Amino acid sequence: MSPEATYTHGHHESVLSSHTWRTVENSAAYLVGHLRPGASVLDVGCGPGTITAGLAERVAPGRVVAADSARTVLDEARRNAALANAEFAVADVHALPYADDTFDVVHAHQVLQHVADPVQALREMRRVTRPGGVVAARDADFGSMVWHPDPPGMDAWMPIYYRVARGNGGEPDAGRRLVSWARAAGLTEITASASAWCYSTPEEREWWSESWGGRLLRSSVADRAVAGGHATREELQRIYEGWKAWAAADDGWYSVTHGEILCRA
Repeated sequence: MSPEATYTHGHHESVLSSHTWRTVENSAAYLVGHLRPGASVLDVGCGPGTITAGLAERVAPGRVVAADSARTVLDEARRNAALANAEFAVADVHALPYADDTFDVVHAHQVLQHVADPVQALREMRRVTRPGGVVAARDADFGSMVWHPDPPGMDAWMPIYYRVARGNGGEPDAGRRLVSWARAAGLTEITASASAWCYSTPEEREWWSESWGGRLLRSSVADRAVAGGHATREELQRIYEGWKAWAAADDGWYSVTHGEILCRA
């Protein structure tokens, strides 16, 4: 893994449409039982803040800090989580700007797959968590994604994405590695689980195909794939057409498996 990582996806509309769909209910259900009124929460890599909003509602009047390394996306987070108990900050998970033992819960969703050093990130998340508090992380595992049917061209997207993401210093198969990374970070009381997103209705298929097919065509994923020599624009167009053929199939189905960890500080 490179000493620095670049966020592979960027913030194109095709990416943000997926990020803004995420809520506590569909993306952090494993954490809900540990959210208490009055608790303080750090939401690392908050993106557009839709999960942050749910966290803030559940711990009110407790403080929630939404942190992201991308200053521009915090503007959207401020709009989506415009709650009295929510704060916003630019922060690097490798070196969080908070004192030891500051938060009751430190949460990261789809973050560790993108960072240069996930073990150091978890050490920092643990450092700023109070004794007895919770460090929580959830990440997709790309190698466990499955879909049906598999139209010509569609399956070419994943090898390209692996090369782009790993070339940027990330790890697409983060979900299966969360326990290992947590142990390497010195966390010992670890509860592991898994859950999945599933897209199968016509509306879900159309939306998901535009999110990922569109990402491979128009976002920084596409730009980096071409710049790195991993694909041509013509190949990416064929992949997009494969995604759209999948979306049009009446029996279309897609599953995204995630790894989850809850760690007592």
